[in-house]
Amino acid sequence: MSQTNREWVITEYSGISGLQLREYTPKDAGPGEVRLKVEAFALNWGDMDLMQGRYSFNFSELPARIGCEAVGIVDQIGEGVTDIEMGARYCTLPYFYDMKGVSGDTVLIDARYLTKAPDGMSAVEAGSIWMQFMTAYYPIAELAKAAPGVNILVTAATSTAGSSALQIGKISGANMIGTSRFEYNCDYLMQAGASHVYFGEGEGLPEALREFTGGVGLHAVFDSIGAGMISKYSKALAKDAQIFTYGTLDEKLPELPMMDLYQANATFKPYSLFNYIEDADWKEKGLGFVYSALESGRIRPSIDRVFQMEEYAEAWKYLRAPRKSHGKVMIEVGD
Repeated sequence: MSQTNREWVITEYSGISGLQLREYTPKDAGPGEVRLKVEAFALNWGDMDLMQGRYSFNFSELPARIGCEAVGIVDQIGEGVTDIEMGARYCTLPYFYDMKGVSGDTVLIDARYLTKAPDGMSAVEAGSIWMQFMTAYYPIAELAKAAPGVNILVTAATSTAGSSALQIGKISGANMIGTSRFEYNCDYLMQAGASHVYFGEGEGLPEALREFTGGVGLHAVFDSIGAGMISKYSKALAKDAQIFTYGTLDEKLPELPMMDLYQANATFKPYSLFNYIEDADWKEKGLGFVYSALESGRIRPSIDRVFQMEEYAEAWKYLRAPRKSHGKVMIEVGD
C-alpha cells in the first residue's frame, strides 16, 4: 500500500459545496479495530443530511469523512480482534461513525461493525445491500410483524430502503402499499413487491388507502418523507397502528396530527437502524435474515450507477436529481 492515499471530507456543513478531495497517510489499526483497503462505498440520503448539518448527530470536528457503508479487503487487524480473516472481503454495517467515515482509500473500523461479504457478489454489489435491507428489516419484519392481513404503507417507495421494505413485506405476505409522485414508477414498484401503488402528493390518499385495505386501514407506515405526508395518511390508520419515521426527504420534521393519532391509538416512532446494529441480538437477527434471503434469491442487490473516486461530488448531484432509474449509487475506489 502506498503511504499517500485519497479521502473525501466535508470542510463545512454546506452539502456538496463543502466536499474536498485530499491526500492522507493511513493510520494503523488500534485495539479492537480492523483496517480495510476500501474497494467501494455507497451514497445514502442520511449522509447528505449529515453533510448539511441536519442529521441526528454532527461530527466531533471538521474536516470529516462521509458515509458508513463500504466494502473492502482486510489489510490490518488490531490487538484483541478475533474471527476476522486477513485478506478477506468484509462489508461495514451502518453505525454512528463520527470521525471514521468510509469515503477514503482505507478505513479504520471497530470489528463489531464488520460482516463477511456474501459469496458470489462483486465488491460493488456486496457493498450496496446492508443499509437498505437492514434499515427496512426491523420495522417491517420485526416491529410491524409483516404477515398476511397486515397493511403496510411505504412512502417514497422508489428509494432503496423503500423498495427493500416492499420486498421484505412481500416475502412475509403482507399487503404492501407504495407511494410515488410519478406514474412511470408503477412497474418498478409492483415488481419490487407492492400490492398497490398511490401516485401523487397526497390528494385523495386516505380514500385510496381505505380502498387498498378493504376499509381496515394501515397497521404500519414506513415513512421517509417527513412533514409532507403524515397528516394525509394519518386519516387512514387502523387501530394501534405504528408509524416508523426514518428520514425527512422534504427537509421538514413532521408535525404530528394528534387527533388522528388519538383516534387510532397510534404509535409514532422515530427510527434509526444504528440503534439495532448496536444491540448484538438484534444485529444477528438482521444479518441472519439478509444472508438467508440473498442465498435463496428472495432479495438481490440493485445498482443504479457506479462512479469513480474522483467523481464523488458528481455522484451526489446525480443522486439528488430526478431520475427514472433506481437502485444504489456507488463509488468504486481504484488504486
